[in-house]
Amino acid sequence: MSESERALGDGAGRRRSARGGPRATNAGWKSLGARVGIVIAILVYARFLFLEPVANAAVAAERAGGLRTLTRAAEVHGLSSREAARRYPVHLRGVVTYFDPALSSNGFVAMFVHDESGCIYVQVPRGAYESLRAGSLIDLRGDTDPGEFAPIVAHPRIEAIGSAGLPANPSHPSHARLMRGVDDGQWVEVEGVVHSVIEKDGHENLQLAMADGPISILMGEGTRANYAGLVDAKVRIRGNAGPLFDLGRRQMIAANIHCPNLTAVKILEAAPADPFNREAIAIDRLLQWDLAPQLEHRVHVRGRVTLQWPGSPVCIRDGTRGVCAQTEQDTRLVDGEPIDLAGFARAGADSAPVLTDAVFRRAPSAEGTTGTQTMPVAATPVTAEQALMGSHESDLIQIEGHLISRDLASQEITLLVSSGKYIFKAVLPATLGNSESTAWRNGSTLRVTGICSVQIDAQQSVLGVGTAVPTTFRVLLSSSSDVLVLRKPSWWTPNHALAVLAVALSGTLAVLAWVVSLRRRVDRQTSLLQEQTALLRESEERFRHMALHDGLTGLATRLLLQDRLEVALENARRGGAGLAVLMLDLDRFKQVNDTFGHPAGDEVLRATATRLTQAVRASDTVARMGGDEFVILLPDVEDLKTAEAIALNIVGAISMPILFAGHPIPVSGSVGVCTAWAGELDAESMLRNADAALYRAKGHGRNRFEVFARESGGVMQAIQLI
Repeated sequence: MSESERALGDGAGRRRSARGGPRATNAGWKSLGARVGIVIAILVYARFLFLEPVANAAVAAERAGGLRTLTRAAEVHGLSSREAARRYPVHLRGVVTYFDPALSSNGFVAMFVHDESGCIYVQVPRGAYESLRAGSLIDLRGDTDPGEFAPIVAHPRIEAIGSAGLPANPSHPSHARLMRGVDDGQWVEVEGVVHSVIEKDGHENLQLAMADGPISILMGEGTRANYAGLVDAKVRIRGNAGPLFDLGRRQMIAANIHCPNLTAVKILEAAPADPFNREAIAIDRLLQWDLAPQLEHRVHVRGRVTLQWPGSPVCIRDGTRGVCAQTEQDTRLVDGEPIDLAGFARAGADSAPVLTDAVFRRAPSAEGTTGTQTMPVAATPVTAEQALMGSHESDLIQIEGHLISRDLASQEITLLVSSGKYIFKAVLPATLGNSESTAWRNGSTLRVTGICSVQIDAQQSVLGVGTAVPTTFRVLLSSSSDVLVLRKPSWWTPNHALAVLAVALSGTLAVLAWVVSLRRRVDRQTSLLQEQTALLRESEERFRHMALHDGLTGLATRLLLQDRLEVALENARRGGAGLAVLMLDLDRFKQVNDTFGHPAGDEVLRATATRLTQAVRASDTVARMGGDEFVILLPDVEDLKTAEAIALNIVGAISMPILFAGHPIPVSGSVGVCTAWAGELDAESMLRNADAALYRAKGHGRNRFEVFARESGGVMQAIQLI
C-alpha cells in the first residue's frame, strides 16, 4: 500500500480497530442475549422516531432541488453527462497524480486526483495552486461538470494537507481498451519501447510502441528533465489515461497517457548508449524471420546515400539492396557518402521495409574517423517491366520514357511518364526544383534517375496467398538534374503537317516543276500523320485507363462504377439474382486535413482504399466517387444478410487508426446499404437510396451502417448498429 493510500485509510483503520473487543464467555450468554434484545428494541424505536423523519426530509430536499455531496472520485466519474451538468457538490480527499502549471489550454490547467475509489479530472484555473505537485495530498471541494468528454470537477477549492507517494495499484489496460475510452482519467500502467521524443509547446511527448499499438505519453514538469536517453528503451510508465476528443461533438478520437514525471517511468531495458554499437545487418535481411526477435528495438544498417529529401526520407544502399528511412535529422548529406542508419524496421506502405524514427551518422573509416571517400552509387538501367517486378525496390534506377503531363494536384513536382505500356510518376519536392523543371515539355523523351518505389495491389496480394502483386511504381528524384531530356517534342505535329500540306497544294498551281518533290514531301507527311494517329490512339487507351481509375487510390472511378452497376442490374433482371450498393463516407475527414495536413489526408484515403479492397469479395467493385466518398458494388447477393455482413466487415476494417509520420490518425466511417432483387431498382435509385441510408447512419452517431428498406411509403426502416 502506498503512502497516499495509508494516509487516506487512517480514519477507516481507526474505525475498524474500534470495533474490536474481548470475546464473550459461555457464562455471559444469557446476559448478552438480554442486552442484544434491548439494543434491537431501541434501534427499532429510534428508526420510527428519528430515522424516518430524516429520510423524509432527505426526499423532500431532493424534490426541492437539493443535491447530495459526492465524496468519492468514482461517484463523480460515474455520473451521466446530464447528471454532471446539475453541478453536484463535491468534497473528497486524494492525492494529485498529475499537475503541470506550465501546460494550460483555454485558461485552465489539467489536474488528476486519486482516492481509494479511482481518479477524477479537475479543471484548475491557470495561475492557481501553482505550489501543488504530483504526490500532494489535498482536500478538494468543487462542483461536477459534464466536461468536454467525461464528467469532471470544476470550480475547485483546494487545501494542501501534506504529501504522499503516487498510487501503487495501477490497472494494466491494452492499447485497444485505452482507445475505447473506458479507462478515462484512471491511473494506469503501460509497457513498450520508446520510439521517439517530440517537443511540443515546451513539453515532451514520448511516442511509445505498445505490444498492440502506439500511444503518446505526455510528460509533466515541462522540459526540466532530459528524455532523449529513453529512445529505444523498454519502459513501464504510469500515469492517467487521457482522451483526445472532438471538441464540437464530445466524441473520443484517440488516447494518450499523462505521466507526472520521471519517477513514474521504470526502465526495463535501457537504451544503448550508442545506437550504432549494434552490429550492422544486411538490408536484404530486414523483416525476415531470423531478425524478428530484434525488431522490437532499432536496427543498424550501413550503406551509401542514394537520396535525401528535406526532413525525410533518407535512402541508402549496401551491397545487397536499398532502404529508405524516415528521420527528423536535417544534417546535409552527399550522394554516395557512406553513413550508418539506426531505426525501427517495419513494412512500408509499398512492398519494401522502411526505417522509422531513424538517426544517422557519417560512417567511420577503417582508422575510426569519418570522411571516407564519397563514391556515388551507380544507377541501374531498367525497363518499366523490370521496375514493377520489385527486385529494384528502394534502389537507384534509370529509366526512359515520354512525358505525358504533370499532376497539378500534387504538392510536389510530379511528372506522368509513359514507358512501354506502363505509366509511372517521377516525383521531386517543390523546394528542390528550379527553372529547368518548369521547362520540360509534354511529348519530350526523358531519362529519369531516382529511387524506385513500387506500389502493390493489396486485394490481389490476399488472393495470391501472401504474394505481393505490384500494380505501378514511382521514381523519387533528388534534383532537377535527375531528369535528362533526350529528345524534345517533334515539330511535326498534326497541325503543322496540315499547314505544310496546304502550302504545298497551293504551290503546285504556280510551279509545276515542284510537283514531283512536293509529292514526295506529301508522302512523308502522310506517313508521319499515320504514325501520329497510331500514337494518339495508343495514348487514348492509356488516358481511358486513367479516366476509369482514381489516380490517388487506384480504385474505380464513378464512370467505371456506373458501367459495372448497369451490367449488374441487367444480370439481375435476367438471372433473378440480387445485388447491393454500399456507400461509405469517412467521419470527420476534413478535421484530419486541418489537423495533420493534406499529405496525411491522402495517406488516410490510400489506406482506406486498401482496407476496403481487403474487406470485400473478389467479384465486388470498390470505387472512389470523389473526396472521402466511396461506393462498393456487390453483385450476386443471395440475401440481405450477405450485404449486412460485408457492411459490418467494412466498418470494422476501417475503424483502426492509421499511422502517419509516427502519429496515429483515428479513422471511422459511415455506410449506407441499398439492395435490389431481380432488377427491381435502377442504378440512379440504388445510389440515391444508399446515399440516404448513409446520411441516416451519420445522423445516428457515425461509425456504423444502416440499411435502406422500402415500406409502403418508401421510408427507411431497418438499421444496424456496430
